[in-house]
Amino acid sequence: MMTTGRRTEASEVEAVGLTKRFGSFVALDHVSLKVRRGTVHALLGENGAGKSTFVKCLLGYYKADEGDLLVDGREVSIGRPADADLLGLGMVYQHFTLVPSMSAAENLVMARADIPAVINWRLERARLADFLSRMPFRLPMDAPVGSLAAGERQKVEILKQLYLSRRLIVLDEPTSTLTPQEATEVLGLVRGLVDAGEISVMIITHKLKEVAAYADDVTVLRKGRFAGAGRAADLDAAALTAMMIGEAHAPKPIERRGVPGSSARLRIRDLKTAGDLGRPGLSIGDLAVHPREIVGIAGVSGNGQMDLVEVLGAQRAATAGTVQVKDTPFAGGRRAVRELGVRVLPEEPLRNASVPGMSVSENMNLREFDHGARGRRFWLDAGAMARRARGMIAAYAVRTPSAQAPISALSGGNVQRAVLARELDGKVDLLVISNPCFGLDVKAAAEVRARIVAARNDGAAVLLLSEDLDEVLELSDRILVMHHGEIVHETAAAGASALDIGRHMVGHA
Repeated sequence: MMTTGRRTEASEVEAVGLTKRFGSFVALDHVSLKVRRGTVHALLGENGAGKSTFVKCLLGYYKADEGDLLVDGREVSIGRPADADLLGLGMVYQHFTLVPSMSAAENLVMARADIPAVINWRLERARLADFLSRMPFRLPMDAPVGSLAAGERQKVEILKQLYLSRRLIVLDEPTSTLTPQEATEVLGLVRGLVDAGEISVMIITHKLKEVAAYADDVTVLRKGRFAGAGRAADLDAAALTAMMIGEAHAPKPIERRGVPGSSARLRIRDLKTAGDLGRPGLSIGDLAVHPREIVGIAGVSGNGQMDLVEVLGAQRAATAGTVQVKDTPFAGGRRAVRELGVRVLPEEPLRNASVPGMSVSENMNLREFDHGARGRRFWLDAGAMARRARGMIAAYAVRTPSAQAPISALSGGNVQRAVLARELDGKVDLLVISNPCFGLDVKAAAEVRARIVAARNDGAAVLLLSEDLDEVLELSDRILVMHHGEIVHETAAAGASALDIGRHMVGHA
C-alpha cells in the first residue's frame, strides 16, 4: 500500500461510548471507535451486530441515547442527516441511490443542498469541470446513469460524495454488485484517494480479503458491543472471524459427494421472454442441470437472472421455447411443483417467498398445509402444522421468539433459514435458488451454503444464480455466465478463473 502524503495520527471521527436503545432492546451498547485521518477503517460484524445502528447514529438518522461523537477532536451534535452533511460525513449505500434517467453530471448537481430553484447550467458545468480536473479518474458525465456499468455507477456515487466535500465517506458493501475487475478498480481508486489525503473512509464489508488488501484499521462489533479492534495487518481471517462470531472459523464447507448423473433433471431449450424496462429478454439456447450437480450462473445484476427465476417460478411467461423437468413439460403451478419435486427460492424471501403478516409456523407450512399422511385434506390441522414448524425451526436453528411470531419480525438471516427449511423439506429433485446468502453474515452464509451442497449430495439438481462470484466458485460443479439475457460462457468450476469469468460478465471476453 502507498503511504505518501497521509496523516494518520489525528482522528477524523471518534465515537465514545455510543449507546442506542429501542425500548428494552439495546442495539448498541457503549461502543467506542476512532477513524484516523487519512485511513481506511473496516467495520465488521454479523447481521444484527450493530453496524447499521452505529452508522445511522453517526449520520444523524438515529440519535444516540448515550455517548459522544467527535470530529477533529471536537464534540459535535448530530441529530439529523443535515448535521452530518454540514460536518462532511457521507455514505455510499449498498444499493445505488442515483437517478437512472439523469446524467452523472445532473445527479451530482442535483445532490447539492444549496441548488437554486433555477439552475444556471453554464455556471454549474464550469464548476463541475474545475472539480473533475482535480479527480484522478474520468467518467462519461453526460450519459444517463442507467446506461453505465455497475463499476461506473459506483464511481459516480463516490464522485458525488467528493463533490459534496465529504471528509469521511462510509462505504456499505461497496463491491457486492461488481465483477472482480470492477471491485479491484473501485477499491484501488478509494485507496488512492485516501493515500492522497482527499478523504477518510469507513468500509462495511463481509469480504475479509478486501479488509486485508485495503484497510488500515479494523473494529468488530458483536451483538451490539465492541468485540475487538486493531491494525488490519496484524489480524488474519481467523482472528477476525473469532471476533465476529465467537469462533475461530465459520462452519466448514460440507464435502461434495457423488458425481452428476447422466440424464438432465432440468432442460431448457430455445427459451425467450419479452424484454422490459429497456433490458433485453431471455434468449437461452440450451441449459441443462443434472442430478447431484450445482450449476452456478454468474452475472452482473440485471442481465436476466431474475427473469429466469421468474420463468421457473411461473411468475413470468415465456414467448418461446421449452422447459422440462424429468423429461416432462414444466410450466409451474402447485400440482406440477409438488409432483416433480421442484423448489424455487427467489431473492429477498421476505418479499418474494413468504407472507410477512403471517406467522413463522404458517409460512413454514405454506407448501404442505393441505396435505397430511393420508394425502389431500380439506381442513387445517393446527397441531400438525405446529409440530412440523417446531421440527424445522430446531433443524435449521431459526431464531424466533416463537413459532407464532410474524415472520416479518425475524432478521434477514432467520427469514432465509425459515424459507430454506420449508423448501428443502421432503424430497427435492430440482432446487432453483437466487442469491441465497445476500446480506447474511459469515456464519449464516456458511450454514445456508452447507444446506445447498447437502441437497446436491442427496440427489437434487441445483440451479444457483448469484451475483457473488466467490459463492458461485465455491458451490458450483459447473459455471455458466449470463450477459444480456444469454448464456455467453461455460466452464467447469474446478480451476475456473475469476478474472476470465468477470470478463465474460461484462461482455469483454
